[in-house]
Amino acid sequence: MKVAFSPKSRQDLLDIGDYIAKDSRANARLFVTGLVDQCHQIGLTPLGYASREDLAHDLRMAALGRYVIFFRVLDGTVRIERILHGARNLPAVFGRENKAEPSNQEPA
Repeated sequence: MKVAFSPKSRQDLLDIGDYIAKDSRANARLFVTGLVDQCHQIGLTPLGYASREDLAHDLRMAALGRYVIFFRVLDGTVRIERILHGARNLPAVFGRENKAEPSNQEPA
């Protein structure tokens, strides 16, 4: 399946690379390349990964080391939504993002 990166996931990759590069630029390049490679591996069997409906609609996740790749399958494309450190408060991150997106639900 085709893999596409959201603007936020692209920024996540840059931020991860910058953080690791403080210690080693070579390690930063290797790690970010590994994350991107893992994203493309997800495209081979995207429905085989864990669902995270508790965080957002149709969201799935894959882990690489301490990082978690969050994605959705939309119209035959795997869309990488975020790449975050597993120690982050994920419900808070996705709660903020879900509140920022327009809701299709009618008010109660």
